[in-house]
Amino acid sequence: MKILLVRLRLVGDVVFTTPLVRALRRQFPDAHLTYAVEPAAAPVVQDNPHLNEVIVLPQARGLQRLRVDIAAALRIRRQRFDLAIDLHGGPRSAWLTWASGAPTRIGYAIAGRSWMYTAVVPRAADLAPRHSVTNQWDLLRPLGIEPGTPAIDPVEIPENAVAGTAVGARLEAAGVTAAHALVVIHVSAGNAFRRWPPAAFEDLVVGLVQHDGRRRVVLTSGPSDADAARRIADAARARLGDRAHAVPDAGEFDLAELRTLVARASVYIGGDSGPLHVAAATRTPIVALLGPTLPERSKPWRDPGWFVEMVDMQLPCRPCNQRVCEPGDFRCLTWITPERVLEATERALAAPRL
Repeated sequence: MKILLVRLRLVGDVVFTTPLVRALRRQFPDAHLTYAVEPAAAPVVQDNPHLNEVIVLPQARGLQRLRVDIAAALRIRRQRFDLAIDLHGGPRSAWLTWASGAPTRIGYAIAGRSWMYTAVVPRAADLAPRHSVTNQWDLLRPLGIEPGTPAIDPVEIPENAVAGTAVGARLEAAGVTAAHALVVIHVSAGNAFRRWPPAAFEDLVVGLVQHDGRRRVVLTSGPSDADAARRIADAARARLGDRAHAVPDAGEFDLAELRTLVARASVYIGGDSGPLHVAAATRTPIVALLGPTLPERSKPWRDPGWFVEMVDMQLPCRPCNQRVCEPGDFRCLTWITPERVLEATERALAAPRL
């Protein structure tokens, strides 16, 4: 049996599909599993032990996009898949699923696209207090696969050996050793509605270092705000004076390297973005800063025995569609104080590592 999975776009959404990949392998142990993904999120699944093949779909615009998609569709169709599952539901993923020619095609009931599937399942409302993994698991029900749990089927991103070597060398060059407590803080998010203020991150870094001189704080940021980590680190170093070395410059990390970096850390801190869910694939304690999203929908999907603390504000305007801030001051994030995050981080650092 040959099975095609299609999940485009964002890193966190692709991470959320990895429990389903494991479940499909369990249900169909001899199947050939292929995953179609766009370049930004490809590292999430490229080393997945349950997949036989990963197809990376280039991103393009205009006529070039049309040529790319036709070429991808022809490649996929030649493989004669028996089953195709659209884990995304967007126009491009729906079309590729249909173009696969698979006799069985599963997707969400979405106006204008349902005709491309042979089996259609209802799609939960975007703001429903239901986890994204559970929402996607609905697509496996036509196959008789019941929803899993974080304890049995956590998100999964195996460590890449090349990334492991590179991260080890960079930490050593930055003066970070096993004697230090490594704190990894991701300071950006692709969506401005999910970004904690830079001044708050700066206060947090200073507080962490002043509390314990053995700590080394490494800041990372994504392509949507590549300079954010540098700006916050520079400001924190200026305030720390002779302790500035506790905030080393280790450079930028790609997705595979970030997963390795977090696995070696004592704690990970960050907002609701792709790196948070990459961190969930490790056993490292997590402090997650949630703005407009609900914990029920975005909490790291991993074994409940691994430490996670969600820091958020209980506000009547949450959750929101993240297009217009109703109060106008982004209070779901701006009202979260550095002191509160620092307290959560201390609890994470004191938590036992299983």
